[in-house]
Amino acid sequence: MRARIYRPAKTAMSSGAAKTREWVLEYAPASAREMDPLMGWTSSDDTQSQVRLKFDSKEAAIDYANAHGIEAMVQEPKVRKPNLRAMGYGENFATNRRGAWTH
Repeated sequence: MRARIYRPAKTAMSSGAAKTREWVLEYAPASAREMDPLMGWTSSDDTQSQVRLKFDSKEAAIDYANAHGIEAMVQEPKVRKPNLRAMGYGENFATNRRGAWTH
């Protein structure tokens, strides 16, 4: 079995970093999905593709894969530079603004 170990990126709908601190082991699909001719639904006989295991660290995920004979590929996350402003969010409502209120 093949799997990949990665740390999920933040969702596009949120500016927070929730659910990005844990590592995920996800199995690669063993067979292609098929389309049901009657209903048009997609299905697969591969039940491992539904499994997502979560770990606190990358080393724990790698140890699990090695102990269970899983061929795992590790994808390192891309680290973002933090977006820090001088005064933060409160700068939007400062009473000592020099420029005109634009929004």
